[in-house]
Amino acid sequence: MAKPPADEEASRAPVRRRGREPGGPRMHRVKVSLNDAELAIVQEAADRENQALAAWVGEVSLAVATERVVPVSADAKKVLQELIQTRGQLRRVGNNLNQVAYTLNAEGEVTDAQIKAVMALVNETVRRVDEATLQVMRERRPRA
Repeated sequence: MAKPPADEEASRAPVRRRGREPGGPRMHRVKVSLNDAELAIVQEAADRENQALAAWVGEVSLAVATERVVPVSADAKKVLQELIQTRGQLRRVGNNLNQVAYTLNAEGEVTDAQIKAVMALVNETVRRVDEATLQVMRERRPRA
């Protein structure tokens, strides 16, 4: 394997290791077996976090075990992104409805086109929330 040039080695940030724990030294070791593809995926994740492989595995496994982090599939991430975007859309819909109510109270006139536009936005947003909610419900695993 070719060694990277010295200036490239110097420019890399040092790999982070897990910090010391107040519970004392870590004396227990766990062996994890991975195939080449799995190792590449896990190593890439550790590299993204600039952590040593074992440090990343230890940190992530403790985060999941203590329920600080809930693992989700890539599809679930897309659904969560959709829900986040929909929350923003709902805020805008609420703002539009407030403007319609203000105009009705102040002037007593709102055009049919304005009401139809707001209602179309409401219906589309509710449809998106319903779809995302159903997707989350389908992917949710029952608790033991």
